[in-house]
Amino acid sequence: MRRWSWPGVAAALVLASILPASGQQYSADKPIGTAAQSAPAYLKKAGIDQNLGKQLPLNDHFLDSSGTDVPLAVYFEHRPVVVALVYYKCKMLCPQVLSGLAKTLRQVGFTPGKDYDVVIASIDTADTPADGAAEKVRFLESLGAPDAGASVHFLTGPQASITDLAAATGFNYVRIPGPDGKMDQFAHSSVIMIATPDGRMSKYLFGIDYQPRDVRLAVIQASNHHIGSVSDLILLYCCNYSPSAGKYTVSILRVMGLAAMGSLFMLLALIYALSRKPKTTATHA
Repeated sequence: MRRWSWPGVAAALVLASILPASGQQYSADKPIGTAAQSAPAYLKKAGIDQNLGKQLPLNDHFLDSSGTDVPLAVYFEHRPVVVALVYYKCKMLCPQVLSGLAKTLRQVGFTPGKDYDVVIASIDTADTPADGAAEKVRFLESLGAPDAGASVHFLTGPQASITDLAAATGFNYVRIPGPDGKMDQFAHSSVIMIATPDGRMSKYLFGIDYQPRDVRLAVIQASNHHIGSVSDLILLYCCNYSPSAGKYTVSILRVMGLAAMGSLFMLLALIYALSRKPKTTATHA
C-alpha cells in the first residue's frame, strides 16, 4: 500500500483556491511556489493510500441520481469502472477533476457502456440525488455523450457507505471551514481511480489533467486485456505504471529490447535472403 504524500495534497488544495469555479481547463505546469510548504497540518490526513488490489464494499448501498437505492455491486460485473470521489457542492477542485476526466475520456478511444463504466460518488452526506443529477448532466455534456447516462452514475449515500468506500479506495479527506466559517467543505486529493470489473482497485491517476494514454492503458489493464488492440499491448509492454507518480512511464530498457529484437529479425531475414541459391533453369539440346 502506497500513500500519496501530504505536500501533493497541499498543492492540489492551493491550486484549487486559485482556480475559477466554472470548471475551465487548468495547466498542471503552473508553478505552485512555497504555499504548499506552509500548508495546515490537517492536510497530512487528506492524502491517498494506494490500496491496489483492495476489494470495494460492493454490498454497501447508495442512491443514484434518480433517488433509487442501489448496492454498489450493480455497477461492477462486466467492465472496468472509472471511479472518482468528489462532493457536488464543491466550487473549487472537484469541478476540475470532473472536467479533466470527461475531457480525457473523450480522447481514449473507448465507448462508455461497452468498454468501461463511470462511478462518481459524493463524500458529503448533505449532497442529494438532485445534486448528483445536475452534475451528471454537466458531465455527459463535457463527455460529448449525452446518451451515455446508463453507464455514468453519480451517487450519494449515508455516512457509513461513504466511509467504507473512502477506506477501501484509500481516499482520505478532512472536513474544513468555508469562507463563512461553516464546516461544509473538504480537503482532499485530486485523483481518479480505475477498478476491475469485480470491484478491486487497479490504478490511481493523480491531478486534474489526465493523459489519455494513461487512462486508456489503465482501463485495458483493469479489463485483464479483454479490450484494446495489438498496438495497445505493445505500448503496455513498453510502459510501466508508477504508483508513486500515479502515471505510466516509458521503460527505456524494454523499448531497447524490442528495437534489438526487431534489428535481429531483420538481420536474419537479410542473411536468409542472401543465402538462398538462385534457381537454375534446365536447357534442352
